[in-house]
Amino acid sequence: MMKLSRFLRPYRMSLIIVVTLTFLQALSDLYLPTLMSDIVDTGVVNGDISYILKIGGFMLLVAAGGMICSIVARYLSSTVSAGFGKDVRSKVFSHVAAFSLKEVDQFGTASLITRTTNDITQVQQVLNMILRMMISAPLMCIGGVIMAVFKDIKLSFVIIAVVPVLVMVIFAITRKSFPLYQAMQSKLDKLNLILNEGLTGIRVIRSFNRTDHEKKRFDEANSDLIQTAIRVNQLMASLMPMMMLVLNFSTIAIIWFGGIRIDSGAIQVGDLMAFLQYAMQIMFSLIMVSMMFIMIPRSSASAARINEVLEIVPDIKDGKQAATEEKKGVIEFRDVTFRFPGAEKPALSNISFSARSGETIAIIGGTGSGKSALVNLIPRFYDVDSGSILIDGVDIRDLPLTSLREKIGFVPQKAVLFSGTILDNIRFGKESASEEEVKRAAEIAQADEFVSKLQDGYQTVIAQRGLNVSGGQKQRLTIARAIVKKPEIYIFDDSFSALDFKTEAKLRTALKQETANSTVFIVAQRVSTVMDADRIIVLDRGKIAGIGKHQELMDTCKVYREIVLSQLSEEEIA
Repeated sequence: MMKLSRFLRPYRMSLIIVVTLTFLQALSDLYLPTLMSDIVDTGVVNGDISYILKIGGFMLLVAAGGMICSIVARYLSSTVSAGFGKDVRSKVFSHVAAFSLKEVDQFGTASLITRTTNDITQVQQVLNMILRMMISAPLMCIGGVIMAVFKDIKLSFVIIAVVPVLVMVIFAITRKSFPLYQAMQSKLDKLNLILNEGLTGIRVIRSFNRTDHEKKRFDEANSDLIQTAIRVNQLMASLMPMMMLVLNFSTIAIIWFGGIRIDSGAIQVGDLMAFLQYAMQIMFSLIMVSMMFIMIPRSSASAARINEVLEIVPDIKDGKQAATEEKKGVIEFRDVTFRFPGAEKPALSNISFSARSGETIAIIGGTGSGKSALVNLIPRFYDVDSGSILIDGVDIRDLPLTSLREKIGFVPQKAVLFSGTILDNIRFGKESASEEEVKRAAEIAQADEFVSKLQDGYQTVIAQRGLNVSGGQKQRLTIARAIVKKPEIYIFDDSFSALDFKTEAKLRTALKQETANSTVFIVAQRVSTVMDADRIIVLDRGKIAGIGKHQELMDTCKVYREIVLSQLSEEEIA
């Protein structure tokens, strides 16, 4: 948790005030038993009513002051802990946003969500408790021991004997609970993963009649988490009874030996009453510490998981070279080799080609040939292992990521829509786009046809993950999102697969006019989609099997000819 303390720097003044007020509250609580002792030994014994009223009134003032300090300290501690949680959550989110796909895959989406929500909440709650208890508890404990010794040294040996026993009990239980809390957070990750898969894949699960199987998976993960939680809670539940047992025996011992001391005339009744209160303060301060130690192991495990995320240095580093103001969009691959993390073989090997502005480059190949991997390297979702990719003569690794991605309009293989209206989703590509620009982009993408028929038109709300629109409609909206940006480079990663042939043909015709001055990459499985491209790159097992126009490749590239023959008849080819 110490590594996260840097997020408390903006709240240093509030922390100083909290510590000061907590110190004053502790002094107030420690002074009250002494005042009560004076009332009993002087006022009650001597029947001095005026003294009782005088000291009693002063006690009320001291108690009121302590209460005010406590209220203000609790308010500030809550404010600090909430601010701390907000800052850490923002930092983790922005840090994860800078991750390459490699780092995201390393942790997993479910784990990153748990770390950003549950883990940070755990640390935030413990920080609040630390500010409330961890400061006051040591002050009350140490101050109580000093005041008890001041009242009677011999009687204070009871407390001195008990404190080490309590400390040993707290330490032993905490030591056993820490690994269990770590295991709980990992099992919570697994539970979130299964829940996420069950919700996102609900259609597949139902279509294959695997609902019972998924319920069983969830129940097993849930039971595993519960069993660990029960074990750790049983361990922690034993702490309080043990503390109370020691506390009660200590009270008996104090009264027993205190009675003997009163009988011998060594102390007075008021002193014994004050001593008992100081003993209670000491014991309860240790109970407060034990409560902290119940929470600290889990928060420490959570803090370690948060630090794991924050300590990851993203592989993809921001470049510093300014992008050229003149729009060209010339892309060159120079002997590029790329391997997915953990893969045995490269996904791409020795890829070299160039694409000029205004040119449409189609990429085709069998499943697993590296088509998507190739286009994912251009916006630097991954970095190349060797070789280089240049845009307008500048290595993309030297460009700031914002400048690089500003040049690109990317339409992913899996259409992704966000919660909000259709207008909001298209404007995601260009926030300042006017309604006319949005509508024109939708018309080019052949989306205006179905959007205009909706009751609310462009103000129609898209459900989470776009579940209230079809696959083809999703693709057309994501294409419109890229078009409205008017980038130098378009990347369509198998983005026409859900469209019928007629709609696709109309879209490509409209798109050709819109992208006349841009570089266009089209990844496709359909031969009909790539036939009219200026150049076609044929990939086979991560290597270029051929580059050229359709007819050239039919004559020179065996791989391309096999793909064409598998999809088209001899008449269609002719």
